[in-house]
Amino acid sequence: MNSWLRRIGSAAGRGLSWAVTWAPAALLIGLVVDPDNSMDEMWVAIGAYPGFICGVLFSVLLGIAERGRRIDEVSLPRLAALGAAAGLPVGAFPFAVGEPTSEIPLWLLASTVIGCIASLSAGSAVGTALVSRSLRRRRLQSA
Repeated sequence: MNSWLRRIGSAAGRGLSWAVTWAPAALLIGLVVDPDNSMDEMWVAIGAYPGFICGVLFSVLLGIAERGRRIDEVSLPRLAALGAAAGLPVGAFPFAVGEPTSEIPLWLLASTVIGCIASLSAGSAVGTALVSRSLRRRRLQSA
C-alpha cells in the first residue's frame, strides 16, 4: 500500500512540475498568437492543464514500460519516446470531443496542436530525467 501511495504522489508531483513549466510557455504562445488579447483565453490554464495530464500519463507509461527502473536509469531517447507517447492522446483529445471553430483546415490545426504537445511532452520527459540525474549525482558526491 505504501508503495502505491508513493507512486501516486510521484505522478502527481511530476504532473504539477510539468504544469508549472508549461504554463509560462503557453503564456508566451498567447503573446505571439493573440498580442492584443482579443481571444479571451486563459493562456496559463491552456498550458497548465495539458502539462499536468501529460506529466501524470508519462509517469504511468514509465511505470509500465520500465518496471522498477528509476527515471535516471532510462536512456534519454526512450524517455523522449515515452513523453511523446504521453502527449499524443492529450493533444488529440480536444479534436475527439469537440468541433474546431477555426478557419484553419482541420488537418493543419490537429497536426500542429498534437505535434506541439507531443514535442513539449518529450522535451519535458528529457528535462525531468536530466534534473533527476543531476540531483542523483550531487547526492552521490556529497555522500
